[in-house]
This record gives sequence, structure tokens and C-alpha cells, in this order.
Amino acid sequence: MALLQCHIYSHALYSNISLNVCLPTPTSGDRVDYATLKRDYGYEQGLPVVYLLHGMFGDANSWIRFSNVDRYAQDRRIAVVMCSAGNNFYQNIPGGLSLETFFTEELPAYTRALFPVSSRREDTFIGGFSMGGYGALHLALKAPEVFAKAASMSGAADIVALYENAKKNPAPSPFNWNAMFKDAEALQGSGSDIFAQYQACRDRGCVPKLYVACGTEDFLYAMNLDAKERFLQMGADLTWHDAPGGHDWTFWDSEIQRVLDWLLQDRKKADSSVIMG
Repeated sequence: MALLQCHIYSHALYSNISLNVCLPTPTSGDRVDYATLKRDYGYEQGLPVVYLLHGMFGDANSWIRFSNVDRYAQDRRIAVVMCSAGNNFYQNIPGGLSLETFFTEELPAYTRALFPVSSRREDTFIGGFSMGGYGALHLALKAPEVFAKAASMSGAADIVALYENAKKNPAPSPFNWNAMFKDAEALQGSGSDIFAQYQACRDRGCVPKLYVACGTEDFLYAMNLDAKERFLQMGADLTWHDAPGGHDWTFWDSEIQRVLDWLLQDRKKADSSVIMG
């Protein structure tokens, strides 16, 4: 696995930013020439790619530091792209950073130009944990023509409920709700409410497949159970998984392996049908 750190200028974020990119490469046991690398490692047809988002207080290094995602991605021959977003719930902030635009437009364009990844929607995925779990669902539903699948692990899925809870909690918050959303009191039914977003995608006729997972001891477990039921009631193509675990890297490192397998399911079925045909 190649681990690359890149520095690019973002027009959406008005700054130079760093990306961490994992690409599957031959291991010490492989002896391949360049033509074989292109063919057998997926470079020629374009690698499937997943954009992995971090949680609160995280950054582009979170997945690399605390999980074995690079090894899991190598085994499955999928590219992984990670970038920092701050504690901003992956929003286009009024008068500030355009994080939605960056992650749904600018970052995929850079990735496809610089690396041997597929430009096809069916090979393009997004996932994340905690705040990034919400972010993965939000961004995929914001740009369903870009992302075929979205995976949320221990996601802060219900942004409206989170805000209502924050109003009741006197402790200092890392989130400036009105700065992020302009009017936090109007979140329900807005373009930041993933349930309203899902309905809008259905109305447009372009909906990503969803994966929602949470540990049974996670403080967000009840929220995720509720999110599962609400999505299913709307007819979502949703895969649910829960298991013993908390809001921590022990759970996320285990779960990301399931997520990667789920992301690649349809691709493997398509490959098998071609071989059988």
C-alpha cells in the first residue's frame, strides 16, 4: 500500500490543504511489471475510491493513526482519500468555508485528475464515523450523482436532535451552531437535515445506498436505531449492523472492514457476472 501526502490549493476552502491517500500497490511477494500493475491492480480501469471522514476533533490523519484502514484497503484494492474538515459538520458555512462544495465537487475532481481512480459513480463512495458519519450521509445525499454508497459508523445522524440537546446542555460546545447553519432553529426540513435530504433525493430519482452501524454501548445508539427506522420507512436501500462496542476506535477499526466489503459488493457481483457470461 502506498501512503501519499499531498498538498493542494482549494478554492472552496481558500487555503492550501493536505490530503492523505492510500493506493494499493504490489507487496514484497508480488513480482509485476507496469502492464501487470495497471491490469491486475485496477489502475487501468480505475480503482474504486472511498472518501473517509473524521469525527469531532479529528483530522486527515485520524484513520491512519488509529485504525488499520491502509492494510484493509490494500487487501481489497480500493483507494482511500482522507482530508481535514474541522468541527464544522461538513457544511457550506455562510460567509465562510464551503466544505460541502469541497468534498462533493473539488476533492473528487482533484482525486480523479491525480490518481488512478475510477470516475464512475458506481465506484465512488463516502464513509465516516461520529460527526463524519453524519457528514458521509449528508454529502452523499447532497450529491447522489457523485456517490453511489454512503456509510455511517456511530454517526451523529439526527442534526436536529443534536442541536436540541446542545441547547439544554450548559457545558461549552465545540460547535458554533448558528455560524455553521445560519439559523440553527430552522434545521428541521433544511438541506442539512439528512431525512429531508433523503426525501429530496427520492423525488429526484437518484438515491445512494446507505450503511448505518453503531455499537450497542455507544451513547448515540438510540439515535442510530431511530435513523435506521426512519430511513427504512422512506424505502431506503439500507444495511444495518450493530455489535457490542462503544464510541471508540475498537469498534470503528472492526466496522470499517465490514464497510469496505459492503462498498465493493456490487462491483464484485458485476465482475462475477462478466466472468460467468
